[in-house]
Amino acid sequence: MAALSGKVAIVTGAARGLGRAYALRLAKLGADIVIADVNLKGAARIGEELTAESVMAEAEALGVRSIGVEGDLREPEAVKRLVAETLAAFGRIDILVNNAGVAVARGSGTLATETTPEAFDYLIDVNLKSAQLCCAAVAPTMKAQRSGVIVNISSQTGISLLEGGNLAVYGAAKAGVAYLTRTLAAELGSYGIRANAIAPGIVETERLKRLDPSMGVGTPRQLEAIALKRFGSTEDLANVLEFLATDLSGYVTGQVISVCGGAVLHPS
Repeated sequence: MAALSGKVAIVTGAARGLGRAYALRLAKLGADIVIADVNLKGAARIGEELTAESVMAEAEALGVRSIGVEGDLREPEAVKRLVAETLAAFGRIDILVNNAGVAVARGSGTLATETTPEAFDYLIDVNLKSAQLCCAAVAPTMKAQRSGVIVNISSQTGISLLEGGNLAVYGAAKAGVAYLTRTLAAELGSYGIRANAIAPGIVETERLKRLDPSMGVGTPRQLEAIALKRFGSTEDLANVLEFLATDLSGYVTGQVISVCGGAVLHPS
């Protein structure tokens, strides 16, 4: 049997990029998949090619069931609807992957002293508040089941500074995600619920290829600083998610795993 056969997974920010890769890996492992995104057609916006008409259809082509739930997960009502629609469709929630996030805000600088108040609120809400809301919303179901897996997506930027303090508030939010993960592990462990985080380094996605070079992400200097001398792939990240979502990590909780090729060579 597939490692996750009979399980149900929610993946946020899953309509493209890393979220899509996470969702499809869990589908390959046999889990039924809920694709949650503010725009379920997000792949088309950045020129990412799908193998079917939607990510949900891609998951179903792997032999599992899948639904899509569109909504802004900064809003508590959208999160409640996500959980309600998941339970209505599948009756349980076994895995939550909090991948939804964004690194920059329009109309704002990326340094701490250049970030507008509006951009600060936006970056904290998208990256940290949404994760907390989703964790709180699935917790009652997982507690009742006496089992569950939460995987939050932090960032290398939440562990180690980018050059010149770039992406300051994004990094602060992702550092918050790492701390939140540890608190969840302490709170929920007695219910059989594990909570861990992945801290990706720079990953070659379609979105990265379209970033303005002035953002200072994916530079030759950053490549040279990576011990393995390459940027990451979506498969690299999905491999670690597979470990954390399955029984392979049955005695692992409260950890933040840096998947950065050796860009960060110290504990998180």
